[in-house]
Amino acid sequence: MYAYIKGFVNEIESDYIVVENNGIGYLIYTASPYSFDIGKEYTVYLYQNVREDEISLYGFKSLEEKQLFLKLIGVKGLGCKMALPMIALGSPEGIVDAIERENILYLKKFPKIGDKVARQIILDLKGKLAVVPNQNTPVSDELVEALKSLGYKNGDINKVVKQVDSSLDIEEQIKSALKLLLK
Repeated sequence: MYAYIKGFVNEIESDYIVVENNGIGYLIYTASPYSFDIGKEYTVYLYQNVREDEISLYGFKSLEEKQLFLKLIGVKGLGCKMALPMIALGSPEGIVDAIERENILYLKKFPKIGDKVARQIILDLKGKLAVVPNQNTPVSDELVEALKSLGYKNGDINKVVKQVDSSLDIEEQIKSALKLLLK
C-alpha cells in the first residue's frame, strides 16, 4: 500500500499523469490531470486499487481529497471510476455539504450517479464526514438555477436567495424562495 509519491510529472493525459520517481514512471489516475504541470515536482497522495485483473494507482493533490475518495468508494455500488469524477467536478466541501443536507439533486449531477446511488451515498455517509463551513455552497447555485428555470429574473433571484435558510434541503429552499418572490 502506498501513502504518497514525490516526483516529477513527465506526462499528462485526459485521465492520468505519469510521475517519475527514482527512474520509474508511475501511471496515476487523477481527478484533475491538467492541474499538474509537466516538469514540476509534486507530492501526490495515492490509493492503490487491486482487482483480479488490474492494479491501479489513484492520485490526489491533497490529503482531504484522498480521504473523501476513500469514503466514497466505501459506499455500496460506488467504485473508483465513479468516485473520481465526483472529486474532479465538485469540491470536497460541496460534496460533504450535499451529503449532510441530503441534496440528491447535487449528487445526481455527477456522471453515472443516479437516484439510487445518490440515496445510498447519503445513507452510508451522512454524519460521518467532517463538515467544512462554506458560504458559497453549491445548494445556493442550484436554487438560483431552479428559480431561473421557473422564469424569474436575476435581480429578483439575488434578493431572495440571501433570505433563504441554506440549512434546508433544496426542495424546501425552493418553496421558501417562491414564497418570498410572491410577496
